[in-house]
Amino acid sequence: MAKTRKQKEKEVMSLAESLGKMKAAVFLDFTGLSVGKMQDLRKKLKVQGASLKVVKKRLFNLALNNDKNLKSLQGEIKVDGPLSLALGYEDEITPAKVLIGFKKEYKDLIILGGILENRLLTPEEVIALAKLPDKEEMRAQIVRTIAAPLSNFVNVLAGNLRNLIYILKNISEKGESKASV
Repeated sequence: MAKTRKQKEKEVMSLAESLGKMKAAVFLDFTGLSVGKMQDLRKKLKVQGASLKVVKKRLFNLALNNDKNLKSLQGEIKVDGPLSLALGYEDEITPAKVLIGFKKEYKDLIILGGILENRLLTPEEVIALAKLPDKEEMRAQIVRTIAAPLSNFVNVLAGNLRNLIYILKNISEKGESKASV
């Protein structure tokens, strides 16, 4: 059943709103995926704070036109066949990570590119983005880097005390062995 003009306008406005809130988007071709696999992908993305939308290219270009930051990308996105968007709202890396992980299981998924900071990404750039650590991993690495010198310093200071205890223990053991002789 064909959509009415009002339905299409509503869909364009909804898509433009989603594009305005997103931090990153990944385009994919889902031609070989079954409905069950698409639902599985939607669930994985939703758990990570992202969403999956299937859109018509013409409506997608109209939605880009409604967003002043993404207006320059209108017409630059060359996609043949159906278009699906994975939109990340909480993290820039999440959609790429989830899709690359999903692609390992299902080879039919084809990554076509993406948008990050109002700039188009090639499929290779999306794959490189997926390899980056996410915010929590980066924070953990920074904390470990900052804490390493401090913990090493504490270990050095504790080493002197440990050595003193070993020496005193050896002296007391020698004293006990002389007393028993």
